[in-house]
Amino acid sequence: MPPETVEWNGDAQGSLIGGQDVAALPAVREAPRVSSDFMALANAVLCHRDPQRHALLYRLLWRMGQGERGLLDHATDADVHRAEVLAKSVRRDTHKMKAFVRFREVPGETEAFVAWFEPEHYIVDRVAPFFARRFAGMRWAILTPYRSAHWDGHALAFGPGGVRADAPEDDARESLWRTYYANIFNPARLNPTMMRSEMPQKYWKHLPETQLLPELIQNAGARVREMAERAPELPRRRIPEAPAEPVLTADDSLDAVRAAAAACRRCELWQPATRTVFGEGPDDARVVLMGEQPGDEEDLSGRPFVGPAGKLLDRVLAELGIDRRTLYLTNAVKHFRFEQRGKRRLHRNPTSTQVQACRPWLQQELARIDPQLIVCLGANAARTVLGGDFQLMAQRGQWRVMAEGARALATLHPSWVLRQPEGEARQAALALFKNDLALLAAALPQ
Repeated sequence: MPPETVEWNGDAQGSLIGGQDVAALPAVREAPRVSSDFMALANAVLCHRDPQRHALLYRLLWRMGQGERGLLDHATDADVHRAEVLAKSVRRDTHKMKAFVRFREVPGETEAFVAWFEPEHYIVDRVAPFFARRFAGMRWAILTPYRSAHWDGHALAFGPGGVRADAPEDDARESLWRTYYANIFNPARLNPTMMRSEMPQKYWKHLPETQLLPELIQNAGARVREMAERAPELPRRRIPEAPAEPVLTADDSLDAVRAAAAACRRCELWQPATRTVFGEGPDDARVVLMGEQPGDEEDLSGRPFVGPAGKLLDRVLAELGIDRRTLYLTNAVKHFRFEQRGKRRLHRNPTSTQVQACRPWLQQELARIDPQLIVCLGANAARTVLGGDFQLMAQRGQWRVMAEGARALATLHPSWVLRQPEGEARQAALALFKNDLALLAAALPQ
């Protein structure tokens, strides 16, 4: 229907006169094909609070369907300009939410946190997946006046909004954070105008450090003069000693091995990585699934197989009726090896030296779990367990009996499946992966 014949009702009250159900109207033609740029623009504009955002997007869609295929290239067009203004406002609000949400610990609960935030637009659903990836290892909730997001460590859920009193006012960590902030505050670089531009005052009530700003700004001049008059000091270079790695015995538990691995300095990978990503699952699991190394999301959360490859693995396991909670998941290498490209961290294969340095941790895990079945995901994992001359594509999908009596199976890594081009190539790779894991499902007791 032409845009001028459509009346878009407001969000809250709507029209007082009941109109015809649009969904019941007959389709007169197929929906127009649009570019991915329009879809990205629409995703942002729909989060804006402007009551005319739907009318604006429909007008753009109609015009593209009428033959203006390159409409979005005309930055001076009134509709395009207005949509870009709305999208920019949403992107700015999204950035502010990522920067200024502060979680506070829930009293009496372990690893449970709540944050209160007042976004300018409807961005909770848009931003919540970022926090789920960034803080995958803890339970948290973000409350806003119109919507709430909840993460239980496994799944993201949404609910109605709340009030400021629903979130804790303070916690013990904030006193430590204020002390840290006061000590790193550099009065010589103070620029209040720029500070308020990057950290608008409407967000200050959410941030514990802003309680210190009036005093820090007031004393900045005196502190700068003191710094200028202070006698220069020669830099003192001190290389911190690495913590001593605990000595393990055969009687130590898997938790003791996990704690010891957190202090591992056997290769250089611990330096750029965020943390050691140890295995996860029951101590008495009958099945161990082993990958090559943690990825970006695993490095941030400290848990194995929580990124895109892990989600694909979960999907295939569920389709085969295998409960992930009964499996022990780990990696041959416990730190993330990557190459920094701008803001992105791109995966790099670990070297044989790094794999060898991590081998004792894998051996400690397997010795304490004593699994009956081991599934190696990817070539590096397979070579770690089945020998350096193992050829994955030629020898995958076959059970092999190991010296300890356990049986091992090698298959593709789910990240390799995701790297295949969309379409037939990826579907073929997914079928191979699923067929191999079906051998695991058949080997499990019914």
